[in-house]
Amino acid sequence: MTTASNSAHPARTLHLIAMGSIVVALVVMGLKYAAFVLTGSVALYSDALESIVNLVTALAALVAINVSTRPADKNHPFGHHKAEYLSAVLEGVLIVVAAILILKEAYIALVAPRVIEDFGTGAAVSGLATLINGGWSAYLIRRGRALRSPALVADGWHLLSDVLTSVGVIGGLLLAAATGFYILDPLMAVAVAIYILWSGSKIAMTSMSGLLDEAADADIQKRIRDAIRRSGDGALQAHDVRTRQAGRAIFIEFHLVVPGEMTVDAAHEICDRLEAALEAEIEGSEVVIHVEPDHKAETRSSGAIPL
Repeated sequence: MTTASNSAHPARTLHLIAMGSIVVALVVMGLKYAAFVLTGSVALYSDALESIVNLVTALAALVAINVSTRPADKNHPFGHHKAEYLSAVLEGVLIVVAAILILKEAYIALVAPRVIEDFGTGAAVSGLATLINGGWSAYLIRRGRALRSPALVADGWHLLSDVLTSVGVIGGLLLAAATGFYILDPLMAVAVAIYILWSGSKIAMTSMSGLLDEAADADIQKRIRDAIRRSGDGALQAHDVRTRQAGRAIFIEFHLVVPGEMTVDAAHEICDRLEAALEAEIEGSEVVIHVEPDHKAETRSSGAIPL
């Protein structure tokens, strides 16, 4: 058996992006709260309340990223990669809490509808906050995927859901202001709450999959198998290829069948070549290869890779 690890994680980049999320969350929260104060709209209040969740989750993501980039130690020999999943689960829970608070405020406004004041200025301020959130959410999703950071991707999708709800809120308020039917304001807040409940549950479930050692996606698995085929000269077969993803790390395990008369040195050389190829193909990969003699070849396994 032989192991390899690619420990070059872009920790500084992740840290800077997480810090940027905190700054963006503070700016957006201030703008949305100002829009609520200007108008008295319960829908804009719900939007501002969700921004508080954005700030808390940005702080949680920063902590999780700092923990996840720590090197392996005696108590955590496989590293701290899964810390980011805990942040994403927390984000889902906080979204649910925010939704409940929004529903409470919406109920009060349904019982006693409020007149919306200074709508034009409030909508403009909220629109500016939405544009900032939209640009940052797209950046977080793109960079989070490139860096394989569950915390950044979850934060990005959460912000995108915030953008969509903000657009819906502004549209609903436009309709309420045009028609004078102010009950649309709390009804829009209810719609926001229901949407973010769905969004929060989706984030939490996706993160739980990571905590339960979900396999790498189909594209990565194909790249792994192709790399084994390209670099396995001298071996006979690879089988029982298994993967599990933990944050930015992808653990790869498989059995490598070699001729029975092959020396240990020769088999080890093949393993080194395969490890180097997988590390180059899959950033953050950690490889475990179990070497077997030729009579261990799998003749009926559809997943076996002939070499």
